[in-house]
This record gives sequence, C-alpha cells and structure tokens, in this order.
Amino acid sequence: MLHIEPVRLSTDQVTLRPMSPDDAEALGAAASDGALWEKPTTTIPRREGFAEYIAKALALQEAGLALPFTTVVRDGSQVVGSTRYMNIDAANHRVEIGSTWIAGSWQRSFVNTHAKFLMLRHAFEVLACHGVELRTHARNDQSRRAIERLGGKLDGILRQHMIMPDGHIRDTVVYSIIASEWPDVKARLEDRMTRPAS
Repeated sequence: MLHIEPVRLSTDQVTLRPMSPDDAEALGAAASDGALWEKPTTTIPRREGFAEYIAKALALQEAGLALPFTTVVRDGSQVVGSTRYMNIDAANHRVEIGSTWIAGSWQRSFVNTHAKFLMLRHAFEVLACHGVELRTHARNDQSRRAIERLGGKLDGILRQHMIMPDGHIRDTVVYSIIASEWPDVKARLEDRMTRPAS
C-alpha cells in the first residue's frame, strides 16, 4: 500500500516544502504576480482566498488524498507557487501531480523543470509508483506543451469534466508517465537542468 507523508524535496535551485497555513500571505503575493486568478483555465484564488485554499489542501492531506507543496527558490525564502500530489490511489500505487501554478515572472524559467523532476523522482524512486498522471485544461496550450516536453503520454480527454469558476465546462486532458518510462524522462530532465537558467 502506498503511504505518502509530508516531505521536503530540493535541488540546488528549487525547494518543495510541505504547505503550511503560514504560507497564505506569500502564496497570495505569488499569485498576484500575473493576476493568475484571471486565467480561465485555472482555479487559483485571489490573494485574500489563500487561507481557505490552504485549509482545503491540508484537509485533503489529512484524508490521505493529497500532499500539497509550497514552491520556493533561491535561498528557500522566495515563494513562487505551489504544486501537489493529488488523487492519491494508494492501493494501485498511482498519484497525480496537479494544482500546479507558478508566479507570472517565474513561468518559462527553471522552476517547473526542477519541481517536476523532484516530484517524479520521489514518486518513482521513493514511493515506487507504477504511474503518475498529469492533467490540464484542454485549452491550456502552455501546460499541455510543458507536459509533453516532460515526456507525458496522452491517455485521453475527459469531456465536460469540470465546471470552472467562470461557469464554463472544462474538458480535461489526461497524460501519464509510467515507471518503465521514468529512466528516459529522468535523463531528459537532468539534461535540461544542467543548462544555464533562463
């Protein structure tokens, strides 16, 4: 049975630390960098909504369904976003990496590559997952390209899957990486991480 506990994951540039209620102000500030709540393909709250956002994430953690992280860079003090393991299927050794967002000025930087490397490595090499899912809005081309660059394989589309905050109904694109694919995905990520940061 898969057993996931809070853990701190780090490279030389990015740290994923367990989400805490104390992160509300910093996460709100990060989401304000680019007014991320205005994007119709995401469900990120406004600055004042982060106390509730964190409380819900931690309730899912308590139920064994999620493990949320706060994403920090440099010396570990600058919060630039969040990500989590979610939809944890302990019996079948599967997790989803999702609810991932990055402050506007840190998008298309090294942050997403390092964060995905950390989460995938932990999932496959420590938790011994058989598969990791990554899902996104069918209209979120930036996210879809990022998942495909990681090596995610398209599993399919969940049509009319979610009602978004603005009322439109989202089609959800489902990708996955399985354990046998991890060595190749890891090699590609490590190669990208050795390149100069943009």
